[in-house]
Amino acid sequence: MIIIGSGPTGLGAGYRLKELGEDSFLILERNDYPGGLSASFKDRQGFTWDIGGHVLFSHYEYFDKLLDKLLGEEFLSHERISRVRIAGTWVPYPFQNNIRYLPPDLQWECVQALLNQDGSNKPQNFAQWMEKIFGAGIVRLFMRPYNFKVWAHPAEGMDFAWIGERVSVVDINRVLKNIILKKDDVAWGPNNTFKFPLFGGTGEIFNRLAREIDGHIKYKSPVVRIDPDKKIITTQNGEQLRYKYLLNTSPLDKFAGSKISRTPDSIKKVAFRLKHNSVHVSGIGINSAKKDPTCWMYFPEDNCPFYRVTNFHNYSPNNVPDHKKQSAFMAETSFSEHKPERPASLLEDAISGLDNTELISEKDLNNVQARWEYTADYGYPIPCLERDEALKTIQPWLEKQDIYSRGRFGGWKYEVGNMDHSVMQGVEWADFILKNISEKTYKLC
Repeated sequence: MIIIGSGPTGLGAGYRLKELGEDSFLILERNDYPGGLSASFKDRQGFTWDIGGHVLFSHYEYFDKLLDKLLGEEFLSHERISRVRIAGTWVPYPFQNNIRYLPPDLQWECVQALLNQDGSNKPQNFAQWMEKIFGAGIVRLFMRPYNFKVWAHPAEGMDFAWIGERVSVVDINRVLKNIILKKDDVAWGPNNTFKFPLFGGTGEIFNRLAREIDGHIKYKSPVVRIDPDKKIITTQNGEQLRYKYLLNTSPLDKFAGSKISRTPDSIKKVAFRLKHNSVHVSGIGINSAKKDPTCWMYFPEDNCPFYRVTNFHNYSPNNVPDHKKQSAFMAETSFSEHKPERPASLLEDAISGLDNTELISEKDLNNVQARWEYTADYGYPIPCLERDEALKTIQPWLEKQDIYSRGRFGGWKYEVGNMDHSVMQGVEWADFILKNISEKTYKLC
């Protein structure tokens, strides 16, 4: 068996294969390190950075036990504190449950729209769903601008079936009660408590998981061609490898659209209907210790390029060289053809944005100790309106040839793209191949 990619899904699959006694597998990784989008890096100044604000929470007992094995006692537990920067103030997350922090005129705009909602029409896209659920006020102030900053894709072109537990829907009675009683409502969501590794960032989890299957990963081995008839994979260095079953975790659009020999035009056509954004991560380390306990913050307004900033120094004191004197901010900015940005300027733009949103002071601008950046060409798989029909065409065609595509971009389902979901997609694939146990996390549309 061959697995393409040593991110969470590929490592989960490899670990489970070995756990079940199967040793005849190889993971091909294009980078010289494991982890994919969950990797971490230490810069020359000694700051540790993730590729975005990852947090550890789980829907699975298997994943919990695996983390316990990998991390032991070397983790920290946090209660989520997150906020939204808007109208010159901070609103606790979820925004829609805490609008009492807004100026009175904006509170009334939100409440009035909720009181006058017309719930009769069935939404046809994400934009219509937002209006139906949240009302025009909350949508104008937060939902529409924030989601465009995240997805870099028009809400009218997105489905809403992915929502599930990822968005707190609104209850007008709850909103009014919170306003009148001046009550904070911040406990919603599966990640209201989360874990984080004590050392090494999120990537330490996957470095340790990779060591569990040491000898089964071949680094610096990008795949350039798959011949499904002969079941041969060709790597960039010209090596040819045979397989019985193939698990792909690389982006499905490129994989199905250009890497497989003799791919029918019908498959190529739908593969390139899949949409994604890109994300630029800016790491800014400063010589000033910030006492704000917030974990991360959301930014719907246009006074900064980023949609989210993580107080990474709060996740672990070891993320900075000296936690008593230094802080680390990790800012994320998306871009696409619908939302063009200049990645070369985004790091300095992010620093200016931290100043504009009062996360750092004028003095801090002269005390920037570390500048780090990473551009993920594939940041989020967009749940676009074309997605499900594309998956219904591509995935059965692949699986008839003993090729399976899973993971954040291999499966292209954002709703099952968290770290725990991604690892378990690999684990469940291994169970399916070796034990014929049906997969639960990733299901074909």
